Amino acid sequence: MTNYLKMPKKSHVLALLELGWSYRRIEAETGVRRETVSRYDRMRQANAAKTFPGSDPSPPTDSAGPTGVDSSNAANTFAGSHAKPAETFPGSGPPARFAATRYHDAILEKRALGLTAQRIWQDLTDEFGYGHSYESVKRYLRTITPRARAVGVFESEPGAEGQVDFFRGAPTLDAPTGQWKRPWVFRLTLSCSRHGYEEAVWDQQLKTFLRLHERAFRDLEGVPAVVRLDNLKSGVLRACFYDPDVNEVYTAFARHWNFTPLPIQPRRPQENGKQERSGGYVKGNALKGHRFDSLEAHNAHLQHWNRTIARLRIHGTTRRQVWTHFVEVERAALRPLAADPFPLFNCGERTVHPDGHVEVDGSYYPVPARLLGDLVRVQWDAQLVRVYHRDELVMVHAHVPAGHYAPMPGQRTPEATTRQQAFIAQLLGRCERVGGPLQQWAAAALDDRGVRAIRLIQGVLGLTRTLPREAVLRAATTALTHRLFRYKQLARLATQAAPAQPSLPLVADDPSIRPLTDYTLEEFS
Repeated sequence: MTNYLKMPKKSHVLALLELGWSYRRIEAETGVRRETVSRYDRMRQANAAKTFPGSDPSPPTDSAGPTGVDSSNAANTFAGSHAKPAETFPGSGPPARFAATRYHDAILEKRALGLTAQRIWQDLTDEFGYGHSYESVKRYLRTITPRARAVGVFESEPGAEGQVDFFRGAPTLDAPTGQWKRPWVFRLTLSCSRHGYEEAVWDQQLKTFLRLHERAFRDLEGVPAVVRLDNLKSGVLRACFYDPDVNEVYTAFARHWNFTPLPIQPRRPQENGKQERSGGYVKGNALKGHRFDSLEAHNAHLQHWNRTIARLRIHGTTRRQVWTHFVEVERAALRPLAADPFPLFNCGERTVHPDGHVEVDGSYYPVPARLLGDLVRVQWDAQLVRVYHRDELVMVHAHVPAGHYAPMPGQRTPEATTRQQAFIAQLLGRCERVGGPLQQWAAAALDDRGVRAIRLIQGVLGLTRTLPREAVLRAATTALTHRLFRYKQLARLATQAAPAQPSLPLVADDPSIRPLTDYTLEEFS
């Protein structure tokens, strides 16, 4: 038995057929079975209006109609006020008026991978020979994805600003560990032309961060007046809405390269919006779906992509080719490069020890005695150590190896009075005054036991107060021969070497001793 639809439902189905909807999609929207929709479609085609001479054929469209009215709204008007736009279901065919309709499944697959419209258009061109414009893909994607929320735009003059940040790169093989890791990708984007520099690294340490800036400046052949950065620890010590604390080394680096560092406000990524969008463009267009066997291969791919894709694209905001815009407008507005690389240094706060020294990387550097217990700032590199007190440079030292004391400027050796070696030298001098064998034994004990021999030598020197000097020297000679460096051993040897004291006989009668009979009880009372 043939099913006949009521007029409102029939009008609704015919309107959706006119829009090019698939049978499956119409069934999901109206509840009418696909067989019934197919029968009405055949009837519609058989009763199609004829084209008379002079009438204009319906032009193929890839956007809104000539009056600017969206076709879906026209369909709603045709079907009645109760109609609503149908949702897109998996497997349902998209509107046939778009040039990208025939690649619907491939576009959905690439969209599910998170690829951008630009990347999808590139892949369609490479894989299917798609001959239409990038705008046609964007218009088609707007029909199957919701529109993004509009945000404000920060305008920038040529050469006025660059924005920097890190983001995760593609999986890359780390040769030393044999593991696949995601390196950090540094990106500097010029806010006017959108031209930029990107490089993959394994860490975000301060030294790496600064050297990336320098390579970016040299690649761009200039320095922007302001570098806007996120609140990275390499650049910002303390994030603050009103007055952030910029890293002292990064501040000195900015003075060296003649730019102003400008941290963005906390939790306000839109202030660094050009870089955020630029980083997303690199991730989605250059790195999505790629893996690299080394960090060098990762960076080689980024360089090739920048030369052949990124700088040659027509930017969606400026409507100009990025490279042409940079060369003609922005490059001349950048500030000149510094003549030499920035001399890297470290900095920190130190408290002056009671011995008048500050510790830096395991080494000890003297400062004026008036600063004992005070807090000072120290800057150091591979050659020099500079000590500041209340922004005043109070001392400059040459770098010494860890575990050593630096001499005061103008002295050839460190001050002995401030070192433990001074007390050791004093002990060795006392041993030498007792005798050469004891001094030789003490020096050997220090070589064998280190600082633990100090108290040992003090104890052996104390034996000279109770035992003859010759006995202690004979014991020291024997102990040195047998490599004995314990107090009990040397004390026993010295006691054995000491001559025995002769015992005195008991005297029963002596003129100085009164006999007991001479004493009376009164004398004891």
